[in-house]
Amino acid sequence: MRVLVLANDSVGLYKFRRELLQELIDQGNEIFISLPDGLFVESLKKCGCKFILTPIDRRGISPKTDLKIMLCYYKMMKRMKPDLVISYTIKPNVYGGIVCRFLKRTYIMNITGLGSAFQKDTFLKKFVIRLYKAATKKVKMILFENTDNLQTFLDNRIMKRNKAYVMPGAGVNLNDYLFSEYPKEKPVRFLFMGRIMKEKGVDELFEAAKRIKKEFPDTAFDFVGYMENDYRNTIESLVAQDVIYYHGFQEDVKSFINRCHCFILPSWHEGMSNANLECAAMGRPLITSNICGCKEAVIENKSGFLCEPKDVDSLYLAIKKFLLLSEQKRKEMGIASRNHMEKMFDRRKVVEKTMEIIEQN
Repeated sequence: MRVLVLANDSVGLYKFRRELLQELIDQGNEIFISLPDGLFVESLKKCGCKFILTPIDRRGISPKTDLKIMLCYYKMMKRMKPDLVISYTIKPNVYGGIVCRFLKRTYIMNITGLGSAFQKDTFLKKFVIRLYKAATKKVKMILFENTDNLQTFLDNRIMKRNKAYVMPGAGVNLNDYLFSEYPKEKPVRFLFMGRIMKEKGVDELFEAAKRIKKEFPDTAFDFVGYMENDYRNTIESLVAQDVIYYHGFQEDVKSFINRCHCFILPSWHEGMSNANLECAAMGRPLITSNICGCKEAVIENKSGFLCEPKDVDSLYLAIKKFLLLSEQKRKEMGIASRNHMEKMFDRRKVVEKTMEIIEQN
């Protein structure tokens, strides 16, 4: 079978979908990946994927630019005649889905998050909903990462319930993210991993970190991830004040997870946070938002604490609550995190279920 995978980034495809791609290859399928050039393209090629360079502006909305993407997908599929198309993220989903519908190609769509377009009732939201309606008309199956995203699609009449399945995100590779002994050294280190952007809750975390550092000086806040340009001055100021440590983007984050005592993600919205899953798999307690896509990774008061999104006070109190725990209790929380991942988020199970859906007639 000839399978075409549409995505907007090599990092997510390699880190979170590599096992699925490998399973498809191992079963004798020919896998083509259509995405922009990036950090992990060569790694994906080494796995056996055939790369098709496809420039995509991940964030911008330009009718002219987006039309080029759709025409690119049309020419690609017309030439290749794929037996199955699998898409990830908004633009590959909507434009790839519309082309698949027109060319009568079998396709499976993955909703890895709704993005900022769905956060406010604007013209953009209405436009994206129309695009999704057009793209999902003949879809074989839509795989969601949380129930809230599914309900949003149902509420907006984008699709029918029988065309949907909710996965535990991409799951986490438990052999790759092995349990790590809880650190004993001081200071108590909190870790944030993700893009430094407003919707990840970084403004609230910066403010909470300032308060915590005044009350608990023997603490450290590590930030790992790409920085949005408008945060440069803020980051430089906080580093100069010894409020945070900023480490930029890191290909391998395990050393940062190893030495942290707790992972923090106060995001406003997520599909399913892979960072939460990875840190929990390595035996770290979590402090994360009480929203779908985050809260599933936490057993409240047992493996971590939930805070309300966009609420500095709630986040500050959750961090303080963690700091007031005994070292033994924190360690027990880390063990509970790992156990929760083994029970609910094993990536092998996600791959098995996805393969079942692919093989359904």
